[in-house]
Amino acid sequence: MSYFDAASGAPLHPVARQALMASLDEGWADPARLYREGRRARLLLDAAREAAAEAVGCRPDELVFTPSGTRAVHSGIAGALAGRRRAGHHLIVSAVEHSSVLHAAEVHQAGGGSVTEVAVDRTGAVSPSAYAAALRPDTALACLQSANHEVGTVQPVAEVAEACRSAGVPLLVDAAQSLGWGPVEGGWSLLAASAHKWGGPSGAGLLVVRKGVRFAPQGPRDERESGRAAGFENLPAIGAAAASLRAVRAEAAEESARLRELTERIRARVPRLVPDVEVVGDPERRLPGIVTFSCLYVDGETLLHELDRAGFSVSSGSSCTSSTLTPSHVLRAMGVLSEGNIRVSLPPGTREEDVERFLAVLPEVVAGVREKLGAPVSAREVVTRERDEALVVDALGRRCPIPVIELAKVIGDVPVGGTVRVLADDEAARLDIPAWCEMRGQEYVGEEPADRGSVYVVRRSS
Repeated sequence: MSYFDAASGAPLHPVARQALMASLDEGWADPARLYREGRRARLLLDAAREAAAEAVGCRPDELVFTPSGTRAVHSGIAGALAGRRRAGHHLIVSAVEHSSVLHAAEVHQAGGGSVTEVAVDRTGAVSPSAYAAALRPDTALACLQSANHEVGTVQPVAEVAEACRSAGVPLLVDAAQSLGWGPVEGGWSLLAASAHKWGGPSGAGLLVVRKGVRFAPQGPRDERESGRAAGFENLPAIGAAAASLRAVRAEAAEESARLRELTERIRARVPRLVPDVEVVGDPERRLPGIVTFSCLYVDGETLLHELDRAGFSVSSGSSCTSSTLTPSHVLRAMGVLSEGNIRVSLPPGTREEDVERFLAVLPEVVAGVREKLGAPVSAREVVTRERDEALVVDALGRRCPIPVIELAKVIGDVPVGGTVRVLADDEAARLDIPAWCEMRGQEYVGEEPADRGSVYVVRRSS
């Protein structure tokens, strides 16, 4: 079995395993106590904090350990907003932030605060000028991920941090996906990360608050971790997190070059091996191990199951794999195809032969899924002529990718300049039909209301 979902959780690094076992033996006591066992635990905690701070590029007394990366994000946003409540209640986030950031923004807005969501381009990157334009006199905090977890696009953190610094606004960086590859550049003010993303154990995150940043921890105060992370420290997880971060950093330069070559191989060859595929994310400014692509006319959930049966663990942002039947907020914000979406995220140590086997298996798997979905109903049952130059495709009740499949089947039946009107009630159609037009050189005219669902109008251009 080839595990290609490291962006969700990297396999435990051997150094993390060793440190975890050692800390279970030596770090079980309360590090706040002055007796021998407590002093031994305190030494382990201090050593872990110093190692993590060195990797981040901050002072040890600026870093606290949290029970998870999500808790670090939530605590960081809440504490920074509370610390700057006199400045205002305006929060800035990007449209492709991790759900932990967006959920915190929703809570802030529900409590009376205001939120500006900065859009991204088709590669998933924000514009520093857009962040600068979003800054207001009452802005209390801005948030920006260092790199996107779904498509791997690296964000211009240093430029955004400079714009925020000039306006006197702190910037919180979610560095969960990138910290294992290197420190985050720029004058950021707060940083959050999670150990399971770089090969440490789950249940350990970190939060950095630079000196001079106004910060008011929320919730009941605790004497541990500078009052910023309540509860008894999970010392075995903390020790393993710091040890593995140091270990992956030592391997980062060599492993980064190797994984970039493998992911570039996937990016280049998948569109040649599989017809009607869109590779998404920035082709240059991206993390080493992540490559994401979407396949037209494919059910994402079925595709994941078939790849699993073939021995590959991958993930997807397709609406077909979601209980809400809505596409990933990242893909939606980018305006790219969501159906048949596959994210391949290679863990360190991935073998070249495993990637080659994936490339050999993928075309057959996609072809098989397409064959199953190619004719769910006959064209005569779903297509009617509305007028001489228009066709209506009734895709009500049919989920992705059926509306797009039916559109593709009939677009050639209208003359150039004629239109096809797709009636669909699947939320994914709002994203996938315009994305299909972009890929196939057709004109997306727009969306019209209907008694059920919406009508998506496409004009044949070629």
